[in-house]
This record gives sequence, C-alpha cells and structure tokens, in this order.
Amino acid sequence: MWMQQMFKKPVKRVDSEEIVYDDARWVMLKGYRKKAEHIMAALESACLRTLVHGSLARGDVTKNSDVDIHLLDPESSFSVETALEKAKIRFDARQLVQATPTHAIKAYIEIDPKTSVSFSLTRMRLVESEFFKFGGETSLEQLKRNVRVPGVDKRLMLIEPTQRGHIESSIAGREEEVAKILKVSAETVRNRVRVLLKRDEVGRTGVFIKKELNVDETFEMALRQLARENPALRRKVRKIGYEG
Repeated sequence: MWMQQMFKKPVKRVDSEEIVYDDARWVMLKGYRKKAEHIMAALESACLRTLVHGSLARGDVTKNSDVDIHLLDPESSFSVETALEKAKIRFDARQLVQATPTHAIKAYIEIDPKTSVSFSLTRMRLVESEFFKFGGETSLEQLKRNVRVPGVDKRLMLIEPTQRGHIESSIAGREEEVAKILKVSAETVRNRVRVLLKRDEVGRTGVFIKKELNVDETFEMALRQLARENPALRRKVRKIGYEG
C-alpha cells in the first residue's frame, strides 16, 4: 500500500486558492479520522505514542487517501502487534523498508491496502523525523478535537486549513517562509522539494531494501538477518543493539 500510492506531480504556481469542501468531503474526512482514532487508541492503550500524518492531519482527504499512522519509539515490535491483536485489529502483511542506504529502516504493518502502522527500527536523521511535520502530523488528542494542521502535499502545495476547507499555494521559492509555518528546518523543506521534483523528472524509483516478513518472523529477527548480509546496515544495527 505505502509503495503503491497514486503519485501527484508537483505544481509550479505561486498564487493561492481556497478549496471549499462539500458535505461529502467533510463526511469522508470524519470517516477516515474515526478509523485512525480507533487504531491509535488501541496502540496508545499500550503506552505507545502515535501520530497520523498526511492528508488526514491536514484535512484535504480524497477517496484515494491512506491512513498512515506512525509510532514514536516503541519498545519492540511485539508490543505493537500485541496491542493491535488485543483490540482485534487484524493485519494482512508486514514489511521492512529502507528507501535508500542513508535512510532509517522502517517496519510497516499493513492493516488493509489503504491503512498502515509504521515505526523506525534505526535512528532517523533530522530531515526524516521532520518529514511528518512537513506533510502535516496530528496526535490522537488532536484528532478527537477535530484539529487540522498545515502541511505540504505531494504536489508541493502548502495546505492551510480553513473553516470552509483549505487554502493551497505553491511552496516554490518560499522554502524559508514555509519552514517557519510548519516549524521545521529550511533544509528539510529544500530536501523534500529536491526529492519530489526529481521524481517528477525521472519517475518513481525502487527502494533500497524491501523485505516481506514470514508469519513466524519478528521485525527484529528480520533486521538481524539483513544486517548479517549488509555491512552498512550492520553498523547501524550494532549502534542500537539489534545485532545478535
């Protein structure tokens, strides 16, 4: 699911436009958020800190939107899976994914084709950790209070929520201003602009590591196996104590 999202091309315009939501879109947003709340509540009942990011956080959902939930520093994958199972939330697939050799390696638990729970198994760089704020992130408590936050979509459009919907404007040439609005570093904004514009020019490329887990395999077991085969990954793993 997370690797098969519909790609939206960056938009190069500097004007802004207010998008007014109709009733159907507000109902759609409420439904997506209720789904996210249910999963996040199950995880937080096990003392796991969560956030939801992307269009659900900003509010500009469409029928193609995904429910992307991220966990902040879980103790183990066992605690995550146990919390989901206790809440009778079934999951279809589990994968280890590393976008490039310099990115953190992440665990993905697919609840369904449009819903996933992810968490990092190695340390994220600042530009990676700020990725969530760049796209918009909200907590469970904020979801319950119907809070929507600003963030940038895959078209490189800044989405700023309004009572009627949202205002969208291109971030091209506004990196410093957008960084202040989103409370992230300017380098994070510039990095995301470079990445998305490059994808627009050359197309989406594959990931460095993508491993489907077996039924009886934990994320930690799979990571140790990959580390034995990959010296660069082994150095990352050694630092956090997963090697064995």
